[in-house]
Amino acid sequence: MVTKRLHHLELGVSGPRIAFCHGLFGQGRNWTQIAKALVGDDGTGARATLVDLPDHGRSPWSDHFSLQAYAAHVAATLRGLAPGEPWTVVGHSLGGKVSMLVALSQPDLVERLVVVDIAPRHYRSHHWYLDYIAAMQALPLDTLTSRAEADALLAPVVPEASVRSFLLQNLRRHGHTWSWQVNFDVLAEAGTGQRSVAGWPAADATAYPAYDGPVLWIAGGQSPYVSAHDVEPMRALFPKVRQVTIKDAAHWVHSDQPEVTVEILRRFLTARAR
Repeated sequence: MVTKRLHHLELGVSGPRIAFCHGLFGQGRNWTQIAKALVGDDGTGARATLVDLPDHGRSPWSDHFSLQAYAAHVAATLRGLAPGEPWTVVGHSLGGKVSMLVALSQPDLVERLVVVDIAPRHYRSHHWYLDYIAAMQALPLDTLTSRAEADALLAPVVPEASVRSFLLQNLRRHGHTWSWQVNFDVLAEAGTGQRSVAGWPAADATAYPAYDGPVLWIAGGQSPYVSAHDVEPMRALFPKVRQVTIKDAAHWVHSDQPEVTVEILRRFLTARAR
């Protein structure tokens, strides 16, 4: 049973409610730039909620990883924040899988759904995150002197500076001690199997009726996460899905092309009045 509300940041004072669910190793604040653009300078464009998923950021940790439990926790948080109000839910990567399950399991809560660069399937080749977890857990937190040192120690396993920066946002300093905000043990416990963060609970998802609300499916033109083979299973779950591919964007679409992402989301939100 869900007992604690997930940590979140709220922006805006009026307008349609829109919740953002980040990807693996991320935090709700990763969507701040996009959310602020949608909210607008006067705060009336939308009311945005940036959610930290369980086991991430400042949200509670779980005993076992479960996409279904994540979805239930997100849904309970949104219902608690705005009882009886509908939401547009935006989810990227892991957050996209969670958001799909929220829409399927509790369709009365979700007026519109946006899935960013992920598909409803098991990604069998995605073992990289286990390597990342092992590398981060191997950092000598007791003797670590600086974030720069942590960056240098991660470099052999994570050569891309931007990815290291993304991962190290989870490293927190408290006085002279360091700690991680991510529950690595739970995220790694299932390996790369069906019940892992790379998996997809197909039987549970198809047990629900297809979600009949509007769905926007955003893919990165340079990302391997969404392929032509994903279209049929996506449409089976979300018959009203519309796919948009953003050029010159990889998996972190909203970081690679923020202006385009904002414009696409703004059009999707304003279409609610038609």
